[in-house]
Amino acid sequence: MYTQALNTAETADRDLEDAGKAAQFQARIDAEERIEPNDWMPAAYRKTLTRQISQHAHSEIVGMLPEGNWITRAPTLRRKAALLAKVQDECGHGLYLYAAAETLGSSREELVDAMLAGKAKYSSIFNYPTLTWADIGTIGWLVDGAAIMNQIPLCRCSYGPYARAMIRVCKEESFHQRQGYEIMVTLCRGSEEQKAMAQDALNRWWWPVLMMFGPPDATSQHSDTSTKWKIKRFSNDELRQKFVDATVPQAQYLGLTIPDPGMTQDADGHWRHSEIDWTEFKQVLTGNGPCNRDRMAARRKAHEEGAWVREAAASYAAKRAQRQTAQAAE
Repeated sequence: MYTQALNTAETADRDLEDAGKAAQFQARIDAEERIEPNDWMPAAYRKTLTRQISQHAHSEIVGMLPEGNWITRAPTLRRKAALLAKVQDECGHGLYLYAAAETLGSSREELVDAMLAGKAKYSSIFNYPTLTWADIGTIGWLVDGAAIMNQIPLCRCSYGPYARAMIRVCKEESFHQRQGYEIMVTLCRGSEEQKAMAQDALNRWWWPVLMMFGPPDATSQHSDTSTKWKIKRFSNDELRQKFVDATVPQAQYLGLTIPDPGMTQDADGHWRHSEIDWTEFKQVLTGNGPCNRDRMAARRKAHEEGAWVREAAASYAAKRAQRQTAQAAE
């Protein structure tokens, strides 16, 4: 009885201590202080950030695949060099983000293994095919444009390593968006066939891009806590509306038609889109998109073929550590 009472008292003391730490933690968040890796944080905060940052990293890496498909078929040498640079940037983004996620206590190997096993998600947008060169322009214009809308607020995320990584990522994504829009301008100023190609790409990508911002606020599972902890600064619907308002005038300048006959402009100047087909979104998330299987097969193949590189790096690191230990002992 005495031991049981003692254990109960110790548990109550720990709960009280954790409650005090949680209150101090939230006070720091409310004061716009940055949380760093060695700071105390609630387990749920750590878990939420690990999920979000790792999924962001997976998306950058998988996102190389649809564009990499066109490196060998770019129409000019200049376009090829620009696309190569962009794909290289996306790889770098993934590495920055994996490094940020590792500061939360999960190894890069664990994060990658979870994605390859299908336990971790990546952005649904990368499960759509790139059928023509216009798709590369549309990805830069719309997909990267939506990414910028999502990611600029992350530069003020409460978690320091994530916020700092996003500063460089956003600068590079801004370049990617301008590059994509320039491709669309060139196509729309070209032949009728080229402009039709641009319109077709817009028709296919518009709705999946709107889905990128996530489900409606009323059904979002993580928005409330992420907002409370200032991981997110805007809701899914707010970001989606900002994107639509910014993109419609750009489409009008190009002479392209947004594939939404029900879209209207309200008295405040906001463009209101029609209802999104969330059934398609759920299908893609559950692995039934046009390219889900191809994307995962490509990532698994690359991971397996790169095993020798990881083994060589580990062997080199081990031998270097042995040499340093031997030198220190002399």
